[in-house]
Amino acid sequence: MDLSNAQWRKSTRSGASGGNCVEVADNLPGVVGVRDSKDLTGPALTFAPSAWRAFVAQVTERA
Repeated sequence: MDLSNAQWRKSTRSGASGGNCVEVADNLPGVVGVRDSKDLTGPALTFAPSAWRAFVAQVTERA
């Protein structure tokens, strides 16, 4: 999956101290990318937008 045009943003749930941070890229058609902000050149997970929405809904519901 080519994520070279991804526009990454930190999760709103990431800590302000710069620790356990997740970045999300949802600007690409048909895919949502997720990566560790401490390893910008490392691997990224990709999800279908519908799967990402379902995941966020479940996490938000339990928070």
